[in-house]
Amino acid sequence: MPAGLVISAPASGVGKTTLTLALARAWRHRGLRVQCFKSGPDYIDPAFHAAATGRASVNVDSWAMDRAMIEHLVSRGTDADIVLAEGSMGLFDGVAARGVSGTGATADIAEMLGWPVVLVIDPSGQAQTAAAIAAGLRDYRPGVRLAGVVLNRVASPRHEDLVRRALNDSGIAVFGALPRHAEISLPKRHLGLVQAEEQAEIGQLIDEAARFVSGRVDLDAVLRSAAAWPAQTVANGLNVTPPGQRIALARDAAFSFVYPHMLEAWRAAGAEISTFSPLADEAPDANADVCWLPGGYPELHAGKIAANKRFRSGLRAFAETRPVHGECGGYMVLGTALTDADGISHEMTGLLGLETSFAKRRMHLGYRLAALAAPMPGHRIGARLRGHEFHYSTIVVQPDTPLAVVHDATGAIIAETGSRRGHATGTFFHLIAEDR
Repeated sequence: MPAGLVISAPASGVGKTTLTLALARAWRHRGLRVQCFKSGPDYIDPAFHAAATGRASVNVDSWAMDRAMIEHLVSRGTDADIVLAEGSMGLFDGVAARGVSGTGATADIAEMLGWPVVLVIDPSGQAQTAAAIAAGLRDYRPGVRLAGVVLNRVASPRHEDLVRRALNDSGIAVFGALPRHAEISLPKRHLGLVQAEEQAEIGQLIDEAARFVSGRVDLDAVLRSAAAWPAQTVANGLNVTPPGQRIALARDAAFSFVYPHMLEAWRAAGAEISTFSPLADEAPDANADVCWLPGGYPELHAGKIAANKRFRSGLRAFAETRPVHGECGGYMVLGTALTDADGISHEMTGLLGLETSFAKRRMHLGYRLAALAAPMPGHRIGARLRGHEFHYSTIVVQPDTPLAVVHDATGAIIAETGSRRGHATGTFFHLIAEDR
């Protein structure tokens, strides 16, 4: 029977990912089977999890997914010895309005699955106050159980002692303390961590993190704090329709933001996926019946994309007879032009009239609920799609017919409606699930 834990924190940027990867790799070195998950709409961390464990990781999201879908996804951990769910943001951070089964907070997943929480606490600039924060998180929601804490970025032995004493007085277990150690920090980029596949030394980085954490965290105590989980395989829980039977999927450093559960759901429904690389000037498979361009970092490769004539002409030829859909970065590439951070405009594929600019940076972030005003691959008119938007590019021109009426998690209408022209459609949000 597997045991489950949630790795969370009071806020972002405290070290959840590093601790999750280190624990996973350290336990794997001990011969344990470790399964990771990511709570929330993060399409980068699951690839790091897979690198650490050798097992595919997927997202679970209480705002966009119902309980059946979440239980189906986590059932892949039934043959594991230990399951780790890495949280996003702070433990209780979600949106104001409840979604399908919660607000998107990590605490929703912890309570739903009955997994205790290991808090990563950064006590920089404080001492006893760190214990007050941990105690407040412990007591905030009765259904969420705190297993203990790991201190990160401790300044000195004296600092550690002050914080440990306060936590012990509060009845909170301290599993370990990590001093500042920049060597195990993972590189950052404007949308988060640099992707795992872009780091040739990711295995060594994770091994170093595992060695560092193993010497300072009581791995046995953390393992004992996990809750036994009577997991069972759950069938038919995925509520995702493939966009076609044969899917040509753009996949390279510019097009890599795909939620793993989406690809799993497409294959589970019998779809075949063939990948191609726009950066290598490849065209979509001529035998496919739909083409999907996911998000990524096209703004970092705009010049190369503009110069790759085989990709552009091949995609345009494909779209003459078959549907093409783009999400976020893929949507931008379907447009007419993309202006990069230096203010240089690059010609894109022109399947849509959309023009976007990364020079005019403004963050767009949040859950999205879209009611389709027109069909898109795999989804009918009127379908209610749940997704997430995170980008800094802005729309300069969008002359085409809107694809959907889009609301944020509070119900407010969003200007980024997506668009359609001929067989081409696109959205700035990344699809997570369709309402049943």
